[in-house]
Amino acid sequence: MDVINLDAQPAFITKDSSEIRELLSHRNSAIRNQSLAEARLPAGKATDEHYHAKTEEIYYITHGTGRMRIEAELFEVKPGDAIAIPPGKKHKLWNTGSETLRLLCCCAPAYEHGDTFLTE
Repeated sequence: MDVINLDAQPAFITKDSSEIRELLSHRNSAIRNQSLAEARLPAGKATDEHYHAKTEEIYYITHGTGRMRIEAELFEVKPGDAIAIPPGKKHKLWNTGSETLRLLCCCAPAYEHGDTFLTE
């Protein structure tokens, strides 16, 4: 059984400039086809616009407020919001609040730098 605690995971910066703590993936567990991570975005910051050729993502906002863009669609996000991001769709997230924006990110297949393509 794999039980991973968020506080025990080292942070790293993804190609889109967000800080990630990977909870479960093929790198640290028996999981092979997806990954689960927590992303953190400081107040006033944004990710770099990007897309993933193969990976579909689900963002689930747990703390803070932000603005999400997928292709031309723009909307406000808050705790409790789940966002579906299909493969190939350009997306960007801004922290519009005064606290760190925190979200869970599920990727299938698992997140890889090589499947992240910057568009700005």
